[in-house]
Amino acid sequence: MNNEQLTMKGICFGEVLWDNLPTGKKVGGAPLNVAYHLNKLGLETQMLTRVGKDKDGKELMSVCQALGIPTQLFQVDIEHVTSTVEVHIDEQKEVTYEIVYPVAWDYIQLQDTDLDMIRNVDFLVFGTLSSRHEISCNTLKYLLQVVKYKVLDVNLRIPFYSKERVLELLDYADLVKMNREELGIIARWLELPLTDYDGQLVEQIMQRYEIDEMIVTYGVAGAIYHARRASISYHFPACPVDVKDTIGSGDSFLAAFLSKRIQKGVDISIEEAMSFAATLSAFVTQSTGACPSYDACTLNRFEWIQYLERGKVNSG
Repeated sequence: MNNEQLTMKGICFGEVLWDNLPTGKKVGGAPLNVAYHLNKLGLETQMLTRVGKDKDGKELMSVCQALGIPTQLFQVDIEHVTSTVEVHIDEQKEVTYEIVYPVAWDYIQLQDTDLDMIRNVDFLVFGTLSSRHEISCNTLKYLLQVVKYKVLDVNLRIPFYSKERVLELLDYADLVKMNREELGIIARWLELPLTDYDGQLVEQIMQRYEIDEMIVTYGVAGAIYHARRASISYHFPACPVDVKDTIGSGDSFLAAFLSKRIQKGVDISIEEAMSFAATLSAFVTQSTGACPSYDACTLNRFEWIQYLERGKVNSG
């Protein structure tokens, strides 16, 4: 982890909510999770979202402030409630969600007082879920036209997505993250040969939408990074850990990768960026919730333990 103050600044756009877990409620939402980790890792990242003028909204903003997530761009909605999600975790530690619609973050709007800050950021992280309502979607489309570097986190939650909307968002993205199931869905939409290998499907999608970089995650099998211009693919295995839950593991992976990938004036290899992403994702997976507390020493110790464990396996 780099503790120096970096000059890169960004915005995460979209949903913030309370995840109602079997163990109690925790703040959540993929963009919020990414914002949490980016700020922990030294990249000043605002969260552009909307909460209700209710107890849940006030408490959510208070918790975000305590977590180090800036709330200057939080909007308060007097008509719509703060988002809550019922989270179910099965015996295999797989997670399913019951998502309410509509809620406050479906009505994110641009405010004149925020425009200067928005125009001066270096990157924007957004997901497909936050585009489910036309009001937030139109706000997102404006941002996509003014921000330099766009990162799309594909997050297909039934029934809150459509083929047309997802493919439209792909057209804006410089970097895309998705899982293998989402890759298959998009490939079917585009009528790509499903007999092709995943790498061939990714290559065709990247060429069609002029996407520079794409990451496909495979859970316990790790993740593969693809670069269109260099025509390379790089696989990095997941770290074996005792899984508590998988909530936010993909969000932490993306944040950790970005924290290495977009540093100004620093040449960091894909291997280093992917290794750090796998480490943070594993740490989150063996923790409870998407935003566990940690610092540089915590991650360094965790990474060293993982290195020793891999050495035992290889020597055995």
